[in-house]
Amino acid sequence: MTAAPDRLFLEFQAAVAGRYSIERQLGRGGMGVVYLAREVRLDRDVALKLLPPTLATQPALRERFLREARTAAKLSHPHIIPIHAVDEAGDFVFFAMAYVAGGTLTERVRARGPLSAADAGRLLREVAWALAYAHAQGVIHRDVKPDNIMLEDGTGRALVTDFGIAGQVSGAATLDGGEVVGTPEFMSPEQALGEGVDARSDLYALGAVGYFALSGQFPFQGAKATEVLAKQITQTPRPLSELVDSAPRKLVQAVERCLAKEPAERPQKAEDLAEQLGLALERRKETPVPLRVFVKRTTQVGGAVALVYVYMLTIITTALGFAAPPGLRAAAALGSLAGGLLVVPAGLLVLQARRLLKLGFGREDLIAAFVQYLELGREERIFEYGRGPSLFERVTRVLAVAGVGVGVLAAALGWTSFVAPIAIPIGVLSGLFWVNRLQHRTDLNTRIWTWIWKGRLGRWLFRIAGRLAPARTGIPAFTQQPTELALGLASERLYEDLPKETRRQLREVPEVLRRLEADAGRMRRRLDQLNDALGDIHGGETTGDADGVAARHGQVVADLEKEREEVQQRLKSAVAALETIRLNLLKLHAGTGSVQSLTTDLTLARQAAEEVDRLLQSHREVEEGL
Repeated sequence: MTAAPDRLFLEFQAAVAGRYSIERQLGRGGMGVVYLAREVRLDRDVALKLLPPTLATQPALRERFLREARTAAKLSHPHIIPIHAVDEAGDFVFFAMAYVAGGTLTERVRARGPLSAADAGRLLREVAWALAYAHAQGVIHRDVKPDNIMLEDGTGRALVTDFGIAGQVSGAATLDGGEVVGTPEFMSPEQALGEGVDARSDLYALGAVGYFALSGQFPFQGAKATEVLAKQITQTPRPLSELVDSAPRKLVQAVERCLAKEPAERPQKAEDLAEQLGLALERRKETPVPLRVFVKRTTQVGGAVALVYVYMLTIITTALGFAAPPGLRAAAALGSLAGGLLVVPAGLLVLQARRLLKLGFGREDLIAAFVQYLELGREERIFEYGRGPSLFERVTRVLAVAGVGVGVLAAALGWTSFVAPIAIPIGVLSGLFWVNRLQHRTDLNTRIWTWIWKGRLGRWLFRIAGRLAPARTGIPAFTQQPTELALGLASERLYEDLPKETRRQLREVPEVLRRLEADAGRMRRRLDQLNDALGDIHGGETTGDADGVAARHGQVVADLEKEREEVQQRLKSAVAALETIRLNLLKLHAGTGSVQSLTTDLTLARQAAEEVDRLLQSHREVEEGL
């Protein structure tokens, strides 16, 4: 049996009759009541948020609410619920906003538990974008909390509501008879003290939202609102890393920086926070399962295993060749050897490529998966084996080259009785140690396979597989590629499709593309290192002589920020050079470009690559000096 509508529902419906047809109540809180209604003229669903009548009767508050609501109605952003109208009807003051099918962040966490790191990072970044836009328009939210963040059904998109309004209802940071009008769990210390608030107060609240989204707990809890406010002002929350062990360090750092007591220690702009969250999300992008399995299986086939496989296959196929009639024995043996070394392995790789194509993944997706696999393991390899070759690696490399070289020379000169039997085994054994160490430090297997699939052989294998495989099933392909890699692969494809004579004139294109890709990748990695360093510095504490430490701290931050600007500029230049080459290749295909203009761009691209090399060399010299 349907519950009878309350008196407020009936009176409000009577006041807006002919304009809105109210269906049901959606929620009720300190801001009043929210109803689902149909806007009669446009025949669309809207949410009507009604200011509590007891507050609407106060002329000053009523006017201020209308003024702020009309300001918020001017905001237009993909992650802000738009306000269609701000109006009065008799004693009622309300605004109509877009109806979003979904629930609040509070409802989502209460029903299904904390969000995953990837979902939480994406949500926080979308809210940060919304805050950045509002702050640029001079609107401070004043009541950022999970109840004011809607999650759209189907897309999961985060939308923020109540911009600039909640804080106007009796002042969200004031005490009234011991009660707090607002949400103490998400108030910044300055807001809890009744002081002036700015954009950084919203970011504190967003940090508390992130804490809640990741852990399911509030940073501070208490039996009374005054107890929570006191903790907001005087205490530090339990480290988020102790509650969430699966979140990336950058995401945890971004949330905890927002919760700094002093506004100057938080991110100063919502744009800065969104950028930090973007970096955290970049690390969380995952390779689809088919590609992940392919890369893992491929890289687990070590060099020694591959050599044993080829050796055994060679013996078998050669024996089959010698089983042929005497007149055809030599040809059969060579054919069997070629088949064992080339045809069979290539056939197996074609079958693997065909399987990926059937699943909707192409060569570019596979290359991106290999590149990401290398990048994900880079930090662990650096931690365990260092950035460069160790003394052991350098010594074994010298012994390998010297041993084999001396042994071959001794054999050529006829010194086989003493020198060669000693030198060659030493060289081979040292070489095995050296290659094993090199494999662990650089992941040589993955690099070799990446080179194979990026090269002409990989292109040829996928081309054959494409003729054997049916059309793609429509499954979304893996698109999480670094921009430079996507541009480089697209340019290589365009270059390969040019006429042979044109390719001959532009034969330096592949080399320039590879160099620009590598340079952009190095700049991107350096940028990650600098962002990590700056995050650690901002998140750390200084001790000792205050003035001296502060001066050194400021100088280090200034130097790192200057280097970051240089690296960002070089990364931008390398990517721009790749884009220019791609566009010129497209023009050549369209018949509107010329080889000469592309040659000029290649010269400029080489200069950009040389600037990157000089920048990296200067950084290495500084680090070595330090």
